Amino acid sequence: MRLSPRTRLPASVRRPDYDRAAQAAGIVHLGIGAFHRAHQAVYTDAAMSGGDRDWGIVGVSLRSGDVAAQLNPQDGLYTVSSRSAAGSEISLIGAVQRVLVAPENPQAVIDALAAPATHIVSLTVTEKGYLRGAGGELDRAAAAGPASLYRYLGAALAVRKAAGLPGLTLLSCDNLANNGAVLRGLVSAHLDAEHPDLLGWFESECRCPATMIDRIVPATTDADRAAVEAELGARDEGAVVTEAFSQWVIEDDFAGPRPRWEAVGAELVADVAPYETAKLRMLNGAHSALAYIGLLNGHDYVHQAIADPAIRPLIQRLMRDEAAPTIAAAPGQNLTAYAAALLDRFANPALDHRLIQIAMDGSQKIPQRWLETLAWHQRRGAHCPSLERAVAAWIDFLRSGRFPIDDPLAGRLREAAAAPDAAQRLFGAEGIIRSDWNPAA
Repeated sequence: MRLSPRTRLPASVRRPDYDRAAQAAGIVHLGIGAFHRAHQAVYTDAAMSGGDRDWGIVGVSLRSGDVAAQLNPQDGLYTVSSRSAAGSEISLIGAVQRVLVAPENPQAVIDALAAPATHIVSLTVTEKGYLRGAGGELDRAAAAGPASLYRYLGAALAVRKAAGLPGLTLLSCDNLANNGAVLRGLVSAHLDAEHPDLLGWFESECRCPATMIDRIVPATTDADRAAVEAELGARDEGAVVTEAFSQWVIEDDFAGPRPRWEAVGAELVADVAPYETAKLRMLNGAHSALAYIGLLNGHDYVHQAIADPAIRPLIQRLMRDEAAPTIAAAPGQNLTAYAAALLDRFANPALDHRLIQIAMDGSQKIPQRWLETLAWHQRRGAHCPSLERAVAAWIDFLRSGRFPIDDPLAGRLREAAAAPDAAQRLFGAEGIIRSDWNPAA
């Protein structure tokens, strides 16, 4: 039996405390993968259970129909299993109302974005989904293509402006440094090229707050689904598994109404930068280092790699001695405690977070995760032994032939990594990845 609104669930499963059918959809989410379902949708579900109304979510898959096939037959319902060494807790999440597949029905996506009830458009499209060139600028040709988020946003903003509707809050929840300003600049560049009459309206009426999101969410496996089915007594094709920890820091800059996320654990702040930088350079930087070093040493999962006595000291030094000194911490932000908590989270044996999942899209992740830290120390005449080891591991990963290279620049990366001067070809002044770090110094 498949999960549905009629499924009789065990008493231990937390359920939504609101009438799902009575809620309008106030949020459209672009890129509805497992992370969104374990993070922003959970906060929104909790806010509605706490009394907020009309914040249902319309999910949009920009490419694949997999999530729509999982959730739509279940009326948008799915479970989140929070796992730790102490056991697992399951919650039924009701915030998602339906999932649209953009290539199958592009007009439905535009209609959802332009709907009067929609106030927020959130995004988890991964770093490569922003369609940036090597220098961070918008790839305008790609942005005009059929799979581009900018195509849908531009069309919907035109409808909203013509109808006299208010602007939108565009909420990037991806691991990009200064993600709100980056998104705003990229959307402005697209509108300047394709909808110049909208540019002024967008800049005055829409907002793009910065965010920092943190929760480890591995890809769901068939074994995970089977374990959830055994507990529920029903098959949940949309099940996600995650850790107990969750954090969301949001710049308090919205174009209109929003859920009271701060009432259910989110932090609304004036400046997200210290939290975002710590997450990118410490958590994400350590994750990428674990991925490449761990895979080359025969490990499959994060908890295996961090338990390796040859790897753990490298990760400790990366976070505490290399990344942490580069971060201007906010008042009360304890980076030493943060590093210790990250090591404990990485070691969670109940969470099978695959290293190969973290290893994908390295060219899009490494600049903000590693290179800014390396450049900071280089300007001060210092080196970063752990990060330099991680860079070498990435090059070995690219040239090994043992692993799939899932990256939009895969061909160029393989060619550069095979050369004797691989580091220069990848990171030098004329390299594939531009940064202020000089690998030859």
